[in-house]
This record gives sequence, structure tokens and C-alpha cells, in this order.
Amino acid sequence: MKKMKTFGFLMISTFLVLFATLLPYSSASTTRRFHFNVEWKKVTRLCHTKQLLTVNGQYPGPAVVVHEGDTVEIKVTNRIAHNTTIHWHGLRQYRSGWADGPAYITQCPIRSKQSYTYRFKVEDQRGTLLWHAHHSWQRASVYGAFIIYPKQPYPFSHGSHIQSEIPIILGEWWNDDVDKVEKEMLKTGAGAKVSDAYTLNGLPGPLYPCSTKDTFTANVDAGKTYILRIINAALNDELFFAISNHTLTVVEVDAVYTKPVHTKAIMIAPGQTTTLLLRTNNLSNGEDFLIAATPYVTSVFPFNNSTTVGFLRYNNQKTKPINHLNRRRLTTLLSTSSVLPDMLDTTFATRFTDSIKSLGSPEYPCKVPTVIDKRVITTISLNLQNCPEHQTCEGYNGKRFFASMNNISFIRPPISVLESYYHKKSRGVFTLDFPEKPPNKFDFTGVNPVKENMNTEFGTKLFEVEFGARLEIVFQGTSFLNVENHPLHVHGHNFFVVGRGFGNFDEEKDPGKYNLVDPPERNTIAVPTGGWAAIRINADNPGVWFIHCHLEQHTSWGLAMGFIVKDGPLSSQTLIRPPRDLPKC
Repeated sequence: MKKMKTFGFLMISTFLVLFATLLPYSSASTTRRFHFNVEWKKVTRLCHTKQLLTVNGQYPGPAVVVHEGDTVEIKVTNRIAHNTTIHWHGLRQYRSGWADGPAYITQCPIRSKQSYTYRFKVEDQRGTLLWHAHHSWQRASVYGAFIIYPKQPYPFSHGSHIQSEIPIILGEWWNDDVDKVEKEMLKTGAGAKVSDAYTLNGLPGPLYPCSTKDTFTANVDAGKTYILRIINAALNDELFFAISNHTLTVVEVDAVYTKPVHTKAIMIAPGQTTTLLLRTNNLSNGEDFLIAATPYVTSVFPFNNSTTVGFLRYNNQKTKPINHLNRRRLTTLLSTSSVLPDMLDTTFATRFTDSIKSLGSPEYPCKVPTVIDKRVITTISLNLQNCPEHQTCEGYNGKRFFASMNNISFIRPPISVLESYYHKKSRGVFTLDFPEKPPNKFDFTGVNPVKENMNTEFGTKLFEVEFGARLEIVFQGTSFLNVENHPLHVHGHNFFVVGRGFGNFDEEKDPGKYNLVDPPERNTIAVPTGGWAAIRINADNPGVWFIHCHLEQHTSWGLAMGFIVKDGPLSSQTLIRPPRDLPKC
């Protein structure tokens, strides 16, 4: 346990800028142990003080920092009256699905005053990921960084000359109780109340009321290279991120190395991570620089039309801080300096996303399947359900909002899907009849947004593949209610984004245009607004795995599905036994 007191093995609070020497790369591995207490903490933002759900009283939560190859044990103790779970977003959980975390998918929730230890090994992964609650909307404030230091030196230039690193977690803040926001949405069938602010490491910044003191500032030296670990932990928003008058270089996404991409801004969806190199200028001209994030908007639904800003400040120079400016002057500075793309700039979002390619080096090859064993095509839709008799519904036209995949709105069962599968007791829990193609073929992205029958069916439907199957999934957007960019997250596996496009996927023509050389490898894909995305998976991780939209509002409405990977023929290819302390429903 003494080793945990050295820099990097502590659960470092991620709202701090990390300026100590980086952990060296290391081929050694060990067991890292942490303890998370899920508890309430009184927090004040935007002139509002409320009880906020946290881990260890920290907002954002503590960073988990480990080495590639480490075994990780994180004991989570629930000190609140409600159930909870934690998900280690992007960790493959090879054979250890019991530690994945989504409530009622791979485990029953941790009950009040009880504990559960998540045990897993970090295998063949390195870089920036995140952890967050995976029960109800608790991840609005229960989240943190998960950083994996590599066995080998960084493959990008300047990798051995990094001054230090700066984790920046993008989030949202509600003045209201988020649990009540979610319950009101589900009760009325309407859309959820939008957040009151965006945050940088939990701090909204001076463009919001009472928030000048709650402003993130990163101090840097001139002429140095820094690693920025950007994490989008926002509940319901894709975001643009930029630093004024600085070029950012993408070197990794979702903990996978990429070919370098130089850009003035990035688009990052909820659940995605982007690791950047920042080369500071030799001179700062005596001024701070804006660090800013604002939403990328593709929906007609109400959204938080605001911007969070912090500051990049150079050390040892006569810098004139700009955070003393009033909100009007800061807003003017933000708009006139063209720091961020326009909120509606789908062209930029598309160009940036398409620029990301796997590194594909001999040390870090791109293992995309070039042939497939199964293709699943699924629509991703918003839906309007007829209002039940004797109820009042406040969605569009007096109906209720839902969401679906292939017109199936996912229902979480009363017990864990993984447990029922493992014990071969699936009856009344789930079925293996998820439709592998849309049940009805139509002009998916050209249909009238509000005039069609959009009633959905409900169920806990999954599909199943053999161990080692080379699986392709095509996510097809629809124009029901409106076309929208959907971030889809796959648990238990990374995948390769082999194709994206606008309009309807053509099964005969589009596969011929796939990138099967260096497609980006990710765990969360932003499906283009009014379009489609094709991913390929090496299904080599036995267990039950969740696929869902990472806009939490849509997941609550049912935009989710799951799939099962059967055990392989070898003992090393089978799901391990459930742990003794696995929570009970």
C-alpha cells in the first residue's frame, strides 16, 4: 500500500492540474486498490447551494491512475438511501463482465449501506478513459478520469519531452435536483429540463452568475509541450472544445493512439475522450487565453445555449488576467476571437470526425476485421407514443416521448441480464429475438418528422454471437421528430468505425467505400445527424454487453439494446464465475 502514496497512484482529484513529473512508462504490473464512497456533499454553483451526489465528497470525482497490465480493485460503498452502480467506461472487462457496472445489465445495483468491489485487469489498453455512475441520472455529478499509463514510451513526437498533463473533464450543472428532473420527465412524457451550465472540471466559469471564483485556470510555461486529457462527461450534450490562439494535436481517442491531427477545435461526444498535445507559445503577449466549450447542436429540442470558459495562463510573465472582465465583455471577446465553431456547424464536426485515423503502426496495429460473419442493421429513433387512457401526457401533440432501436424500446429487467444468462434462467428476463434488420423498410432519414405513426414496442431483446465472431453493426439514424447526432456506446469491446455517411445506408454500395486500412478504433461513436455509421467488432469477450445512446435522456426513453458473446472453447475464453459479493436484487 505504500506505493499508492507516490504521485499518480493516488486517486488524484481531477479538478487539479497535474504538474508533477509524469509517471514513467513501465512494463511492471501490480494490484491497485481504491475505495469509493458514494455520498452527498453540499456544493455551491451559480448562486445555488444543494446536496450533490459525489464520490468521496469530490466533484468531479477522484481520478483512478494505473499502469497498463495492472489488476484493479475498487471497493464502492453506498452511503446514500438510493441504489447505485459505477461503470468503468471504455475498459474492456475481458471475461470480467461482472465488473462492467450498468444497472440490471451486468449487475444488480449496490443497495444503501452496502459495498461491492469491482475487480478487473487492464489488458492491452492505455490512455484516457473515464468512470461514471450507471444508475438513473447519477452520472450527472458522479464521474472522474480513468488514466492508464503505457508499458512502452508514447509513440507520438515530443512523447519523451512532456512537461506535464492537464485533465479537463467537461460536464453539466443543474441548479435543480437531477433525480427530480429525471422523474418529472418520465412522469409527464415530456423532454427533460436542460442544464443551467456547462463546466470545466466542475467549474462553470465567469460567463455564468456568481461564478467568477469558480473558474478553471491552467498554468503553463512558455515553449513547452503538455498533454491535455479531454473527457466529455456531460449528461446530454455533444460539445466543441478549443483554446484561443493555440493549435491542438490529437494523438489518441478513447484510449487508442491515432495518427496526429492538427486542429483549432475538437468535437467530442458524451462518453468520448480525446488526448491532445498542446505546444505553448514562446511568448504570451501578456494575456490569458480562453479555454472554452459549447454545445454542438443538431436537435430541435430545447438545449442549454451557453458556453463555459476557463483560462490558460503563462507562468513568469507579466500577464494581465482577463477573468476580471464582466460577462458582456467576455462574451464579446469569445465571439469576436472565433475560438469555437458555430453551435450548428455540422460541416466542422463531420470534417473533424472524419480526420481521425488509427495509428496503425507495427507496435500498435489496426486489427479491423476485413470480412464479417454477421451484419446487424438497426435504426436509432426517437418516438411518440400514444398517451394511455386517463393520463395526461406533455410530449409533442399530447403524447409521450420514447426512443428505440429497430422500433424496440429497451426495458431494464428486474434482475441482472448477465446473472440470468449465466445461470441459464432467462425466462421473464430477456429474449434473444432482437431484429437484426429494421422491421419495416422506408426512407429512414426522409420521412415526415411528425406525421407518421411512431409508436414503439417494448422489451428486453438481445442478439447472440459466437465467440470470435467478426460482427458489423450499422446504426441508421431516422428523421422521426428530428434528425439528430446520436453518440452510441458499446460496452465490453472496442470497435472500428469503417464507414459513415448522410442519408440512408445502402447495403449494396456503401460497404465498398469502407475504410479497412486505418479506421478509428473507439468505444463511443457519434452517428451523424440524418445519417448512418458502420462499426466492426472482434467479438472476443464472453458475456452480456450493453449498447446505448450516451445522451442520458435518450437511454431513459429506451434507445438501447444488448448482445451476448458466447463462451469460447478454451477455459481462457469463458466468462469467470460471479464474485461472492455481487449485489442482489
